[in-house]
Amino acid sequence: MASNTRMNMTEGPLFKKLLVYALPVLATGVLQFLYNAADTVVVGQFAEDGEKALAAVGSTGSITALITGLFIGLGVGANVSISHAFGSKREDSVKDIVHTSVLLSFVLGIVIALFGFFSARSLLQLMEVPETVLDGATLYMRTIFLGMPAQMTYNYGAAILNARGDTKHPFYFLMFSGAVNVSLNLFFVIVCKMDVLGVAVATIISQYISAVLILRLLTRFDDCCKLYLNHLYIRKDKLIKIIKIGLPAGIQGCLFSVSNVLIQSSINGFGPETMAANTAAANIDGIIYIAMNSFYHAALAFTGQNAGALRFDRIKRVCVLCTSMVAVLGLIIGVVCYLLGPWLLSLFGVEGTVETSETMRVGMLRLTILGVPYFLCGLMEVMSGMLRGLGASLVSATVSLLGSCVLRVVWIYTVFEAYQRIDVLYVSYPATWIITTLAHFTCFLIILKRREREYGVKI
Repeated sequence: MASNTRMNMTEGPLFKKLLVYALPVLATGVLQFLYNAADTVVVGQFAEDGEKALAAVGSTGSITALITGLFIGLGVGANVSISHAFGSKREDSVKDIVHTSVLLSFVLGIVIALFGFFSARSLLQLMEVPETVLDGATLYMRTIFLGMPAQMTYNYGAAILNARGDTKHPFYFLMFSGAVNVSLNLFFVIVCKMDVLGVAVATIISQYISAVLILRLLTRFDDCCKLYLNHLYIRKDKLIKIIKIGLPAGIQGCLFSVSNVLIQSSINGFGPETMAANTAAANIDGIIYIAMNSFYHAALAFTGQNAGALRFDRIKRVCVLCTSMVAVLGLIIGVVCYLLGPWLLSLFGVEGTVETSETMRVGMLRLTILGVPYFLCGLMEVMSGMLRGLGASLVSATVSLLGSCVLRVVWIYTVFEAYQRIDVLYVSYPATWIITTLAHFTCFLIILKRREREYGVKI
């Protein structure tokens, strides 16, 4: 495998390279969305008790993200570390980071799998998941956690590829594994009548396929990113840098998940109909997040390589381009998803109209309050990526903690406590996106100026 899949992000036209980088990430995210959404679509449409199965699958998402968020965040540390090494042309460092990251991912995957499998039911009970769906949710969650070694390996492998500018191969791998996932979902649920267990088994099979594919690619490179599976090792200094950058990102992800768990617990209190509506609508506005997140990854990688090369002038241009593109694309997709809302919700088993169905009404309410202004979340994500690319991951995590997580929890225990309505709960999202984005942008300007003074480089 030749090394021509690498992208030099420190030279050349930025707009074109950002698009070339971001579009495959977006397409990969869409496939990953379909990968996950296939579970809810299939059980909603074909399970014997579709609404109950849909609620069972949906109730596990927040708690799973909470457990995995910390460790997946360490992948950001691998991405930024490799980007810095590429930018400063330190190929020996790249080799050490690759081997350290892959071994770390597999070990963490096993730890998460064991913890999640044995604690699933207790955690779901803490979230006040109704007894009517608790057994199904526990079975689904335990099975999903068996795929964590594969999920972690794939995520860290994709971080390595993204850092070198190769965003196409993760797309190809997920295209194949996603097709396998959907096919097996239909087979296990319709033919084998396995319901939530069937979609969970299909998911982990496809996860292991994607992990094998990405490891196979890494072993075929002929440059500093080549992986030697029989010579995996951990370099202490590289591990420390990965943790230094990735741990704050992981903690940030966990804290977001904590607030989402609290919100999910509040939603659970409204009953199965609202839970099902929220699950369906969350999958739809997840499409918008995918588009936003592609520019987060672009901002992270381009800032990382240019920071390593001390090209701070290009970092400023990356910021302008990424925020502009994410705002325009996010607004367009948000409006389109809202206009197609009833049809999209029906794909997840939500029937009726806003006037006749409470489930449809709640689903459209979420799309209105979260979906249309979702570009604000995109702006927040891009600025967070810029800070992490500069190596200021702790600053990004702190700002996100105060601007989104803490304020969101405060909102739940104050405003929502006073007005026990689902729309009041949903408004907490756009409100905290705005505050956090402004804080991130302010910190970005300060840190960029500080880097200029440190290295004597005129921006």
